[in-house]
Amino acid sequence: MAKSRFDEKYYTTLRADLQKKLALKNIMEVPKISKIVLNVGVKEAVNDSRILQHVSKILASISGQAPVITKARKSIAGFKIREGMPIGVMVTLRRRVMYEFLDRLINVALPNVRDFRGVKTTFDSSGNYNLGIKEWSVFPEAQAVSFDKVHGMNITICTSAANGEQTQALLTGFNMPFALKTNKK
Repeated sequence: MAKSRFDEKYYTTLRADLQKKLALKNIMEVPKISKIVLNVGVKEAVNDSRILQHVSKILASISGQAPVITKARKSIAGFKIREGMPIGVMVTLRRRVMYEFLDRLINVALPNVRDFRGVKTTFDSSGNYNLGIKEWSVFPEAQAVSFDKVHGMNITICTSAANGEQTQALLTGFNMPFALKTNKK
């Protein structure tokens, strides 16, 4: 099976560059992306569970994999949610499919975002990166499937990095368009 473009880039040039840049002694210490998780919460599913089937179909076309329907872990009376009620859709991408999705995200989807000025540079303590997209219509695959309601999506990029600095160096190597930090007074 052929490697994706980003997979090839990581193993041929980026990994060695990151080892030098981060001053790591062993090549196995170099951070890498382990998985990408796409998550769509659907609040309308409380009233009509058929909406989840449409959202699932669009997420499958975006990711290239069959998504899983997520269920509520706790009952929340204020939102009319009961424990075990289906409320969202998620898919986990790994290996070649993960790198192909990251390639499409960085080179196709993010430039399609209206008034795009870059993505935030905040990372969690484990070195993972979360990105929220307000409309899934920035992906060309989502436009092919007709659906009248547009939903947002959360994209979590899980890495083996020890901290945010390593994660930023890794994603910058893939040309992630981070926003320039400005000094606000």
